[in-house]
Amino acid sequence: MNKNLTQKPDLSFWKLWNLSFGFFGVQIAYALQSGNISRIFRTLGADPHSLSFFWILPPLMGILVQPIVGTLSDKTWTRLGRRIPYLFVGAAMAVAVMCLLPNSGSFGMSVSTALIFGLFALMLLDTSINMAMQPFKMLVGDMVNDRQKAKAYSIQSFLCNAGSVVGFLFPFFFTWIGLKNVAPEGVVPDSVIWSFYIGALILILCVLYTTAKVKEWDPKTYAMYNPVTEEKEQKADWFTLLKNAPATFWRVGLVQFFCWAALLYMWTYVVDAVSETVWGTTDSASEAYQVAGNWTGVLYAIQAMGSVVWAALLPQFKNTKMAYALSLVLGGIGFALIPFVHDKWLMVIPFLLIGCAWAAMLAMPFTFVTNALQGYGHMGAYLGLFNGTICVPQIVAALCGGFVFRLVGGHQSTMMIVSGVLLVLGAIAVTAIKEKKTA
Repeated sequence: MNKNLTQKPDLSFWKLWNLSFGFFGVQIAYALQSGNISRIFRTLGADPHSLSFFWILPPLMGILVQPIVGTLSDKTWTRLGRRIPYLFVGAAMAVAVMCLLPNSGSFGMSVSTALIFGLFALMLLDTSINMAMQPFKMLVGDMVNDRQKAKAYSIQSFLCNAGSVVGFLFPFFFTWIGLKNVAPEGVVPDSVIWSFYIGALILILCVLYTTAKVKEWDPKTYAMYNPVTEEKEQKADWFTLLKNAPATFWRVGLVQFFCWAALLYMWTYVVDAVSETVWGTTDSASEAYQVAGNWTGVLYAIQAMGSVVWAALLPQFKNTKMAYALSLVLGGIGFALIPFVHDKWLMVIPFLLIGCAWAAMLAMPFTFVTNALQGYGHMGAYLGLFNGTICVPQIVAALCGGFVFRLVGGHQSTMMIVSGVLLVLGAIAVTAIKEKKTA
């Protein structure tokens, strides 16, 4: 360890902005995936009782890809940097797959073949999104000092939510300007297909901007500011890293388990839940269901906008843990309200409350963990491994989804209450976190 480290310089607002701007495009892709996957697979003919199994692939790819990207990028030094090459390759892959996935039902295949093709495309899409997403978190860990880290992740959170708003609104917007929102049975509507096309275009433009504007440090400069030498960073394997991880890594991970299991059930069942409670149907072939799918996108966008506002308020709390726990409790209340709201406009209220939890989930875990990891080295590898606290709970929730769905009576809307309970459990787990104080 270098005892004569130079303090990382403060970065201007625009330099912090440029570090994360590409996240805007990546998040549009992620919003299109999370907001439309269940809708796409239900349109292709998936059974609601097995719907959660289609959601195993995204977190499974995340838990495999992000540690690999983190570890490899720790050891990568190129003219473009160590993180940006992975960002660019991931984004290029995502663009290609975004043009294929929504067309799964348009190639004349049988229902089973279309579902398999869609699953394969989803696997590639989530692999590429994870590959493009992880470098942004690592860039902040590499180049931003502790004092500015919360600000940097707040900017990232803002861009994340802004991208979410755009991605979630696309199907509603394209329906509004005249694209068809209904299609032959088993075929995804044009409003969704063109949402993926335009999202892919914005993604690559945003990543090109970040690639042009961000200049990563060379090895010598990096060693000046970071506490572990490159040679030492190359020695530890993942099991050793996990064994030596600070307690905060695991305690925040427990909170993450409850939070991301809750989010998995939302992404899986919320289109059907909104369609069931507001439009009175879960028939995926009906026009009402597709209208509900568009409106769910609007509600997701409202959730993201509420999250932006709440994220701006979070720094005003003197007690960070209390702010984290309160945010999760508000989100839990929002989930629990969904089955009891039968007006599409009043449904805005639960999603605004869910947005409070989403704001905290995006920024606070990485602030706690990256502060705790100072002096440990292997920042990219650790953040890749920490992504397991996002992926593992989703995999567990997806595997248990069919059982839980039957347990609560086979109603998609009741699954939202399950999500609410999980967020409250996450709020309780926040009390175990010990925050590292920084200058």
